[in-house]
Amino acid sequence: MSDPIELSCPSPSTGYERVVLAHGAGGRVMQRLITDLFIAAFDTPQLHRGHDGATVELSPPIAVTTDAFTVTPRFFPGGDIGSLAVYGTVNDVAMCGARPAVLTAAFILEEGLPLPELRRIVESMAAAARRCGVRIVTGDTKVVEHGQGDGVYVTTTGMGTVVAKAAIEPASVRPGDAVLVSGPVGDHGIAVLAAREGIEIETALRSDAGPVHEAVLALLQADLSVHCLRDPTRGGLASALGEVAQSGGHGVRIDEASVPVRPEVADACELLGLDPLRAACEGRFVAWLPARHAARAIEILQASGCERATTIGEITSEHSGVVVLRDGAGGERILDMLAGEQWPRIC
Repeated sequence: MSDPIELSCPSPSTGYERVVLAHGAGGRVMQRLITDLFIAAFDTPQLHRGHDGATVELSPPIAVTTDAFTVTPRFFPGGDIGSLAVYGTVNDVAMCGARPAVLTAAFILEEGLPLPELRRIVESMAAAARRCGVRIVTGDTKVVEHGQGDGVYVTTTGMGTVVAKAAIEPASVRPGDAVLVSGPVGDHGIAVLAAREGIEIETALRSDAGPVHEAVLALLQADLSVHCLRDPTRGGLASALGEVAQSGGHGVRIDEASVPVRPEVADACELLGLDPLRAACEGRFVAWLPARHAARAIEILQASGCERATTIGEITSEHSGVVVLRDGAGGERILDMLAGEQWPRIC
């Protein structure tokens, strides 16, 4: 009788300091990354079940949104790609008039990414999710070869229960509606650009990245007939206004002096030849609602932490699909959306 064969092949090492292709190969190395990093940080019952998906209890109707995030640098004053992914998705759910509940997260990792950096990103996501009261319930991890990615990309899907009593969308906007903004615009775009290019700004400028859903829910609970909500991310306030104007077929008239812009943002934009109304925000939103409700809406927003919330304009039946900006001298010009890229992508 022959001697038994000894299987002495050692298990692959999992003590890596950087992302390797094995982290996306589906074996023990990948499983340890998922268990020790992602599940440990996000710590939700659905993830601990180790299934390919998750079952969640949400009452219909349900709002769903999907977003992808890539930013350079990955860490910037006021945030990072991890917290940005959570806040951006939570805010998109809120723009549908819904209470955010759960997120999914997919990571595209580049071979060579330091694992301590990945851990920092994931822990930031977990902290942001706790702050927003949402759960990250399932996800995916893929690894691409060195040189075929940008360190890390994050794709998220968010879901929540709709609480608005009527559809919140561009088609609901009507002539006579007031246009409100929840706070100063352009902070995120300029903060990220300054960090990337090494531009020194005398006053410390931080990204506005953060959740807005509590302020939105306060508006909805006050029954103020909110017609539309939009977060001015890429393309800034100009794109948010333009998209809604074109979708609804109405004109928009904005008072430039009423739009809140921090002095350091305005100075940086003047220095660089940029327009703060086209600079991205990640913790602001625009609301369209009947003018008779505007004053009460401002009170609610300010009580909810949006201290510089203000009315910036109105919807008109003139110049369909066009945003007109009225300057301090009484002149008017068209505030158009970007025709291309104003600067490299910042979210």
